[in-house]
Amino acid sequence: MSQAAIAASATTSVVDPHERADYWADLISTYQCRLSYKFPSRTDFQGHTRVRSTDAYQLVGWKSNAVTYLRSPKNIRDDPDDDYRLILPFAGHLTFRSDAGHGILTPGTMCLVAVDRPYTMSMSDGTQGLIITIPRQEIQHRLNRVAPPSHPLDLTTGLGRVTDGLVSGLYTECAALTDRQFDTVSERLVDLLCMQILGEPANSPTQLVDVEATARRYIHNHAGDPDLTGARVAGALGWSLRQIQLAFSTVGTTPSEVIREERLQLARDRLRSPAYQHRSISDIASDLGFGSASSFSKIFRRRFDTTPSQFREELAGHVRVGRTPGTISAASS
Repeated sequence: MSQAAIAASATTSVVDPHERADYWADLISTYQCRLSYKFPSRTDFQGHTRVRSTDAYQLVGWKSNAVTYLRSPKNIRDDPDDDYRLILPFAGHLTFRSDAGHGILTPGTMCLVAVDRPYTMSMSDGTQGLIITIPRQEIQHRLNRVAPPSHPLDLTTGLGRVTDGLVSGLYTECAALTDRQFDTVSERLVDLLCMQILGEPANSPTQLVDVEATARRYIHNHAGDPDLTGARVAGALGWSLRQIQLAFSTVGTTPSEVIREERLQLARDRLRSPAYQHRSISDIASDLGFGSASSFSKIFRRRFDTTPSQFREELAGHVRVGRTPGTISAASS
């Protein structure tokens, strides 16, 4: 079982006071993408980071003096990046501006930010929080044609509070998690985030929202059934197929697309599970209702940007290498 891919901490105190602002700029650009910076004071800038990352997700905890981050059109041209950043402050406040609008992030809120568009984000002295990098596809396939909101999301009640608890646990225990565990928890975090986003539109009929959520949960729990269809879901839940289709259409998808996505997620889990290491890819595909190994390979590659065989070989390579667990030092408070 592979261990942490990257686990490290950093602080500006390791360099001379007059070099700390530049050190911070280089450090954050390494973690994120190319940015421009404005420091209210470049004298003895104080900043600390704590990082945990895998091939899919990255979590950066930080605490710093006041600074403004700018993602300019030139930054975007020079360093394209279409992944999302989920930003959650623990202390202080962040002022965010983009073409989509502006707002203030405070503790108890979070915001999903696309870095392929220009923005400006200013932080007050002593601001502390987390930035989680999420692959764009992980957001898009869950939201389909629903655009992520530009305004902050509430973390103090309901689903937001559950999300906040999961994020806090992931950050606290990140050094103790294997790559697979870290990615699995991160995927559940994205599930909760997107559920909260999809539950927000005021013009979505409550009944259809409930039907969609219940049907999605049923599909998730029965994705291993190779005969699962939209009609079977409807019959099991006591609704008509038309109701199920209409409920999913409000969030820009179909029962078949959701079933396929859940099966792909389950197939990926089985490909990386020791319990299935002796099962062939054809058998795994057949067990989950995919028509053939070749069609399964094409769909899997389209979804995860790798073939099932390449995915399994990469995992086997990680196990053979036997990565040494990393350690993380807590950022100074």
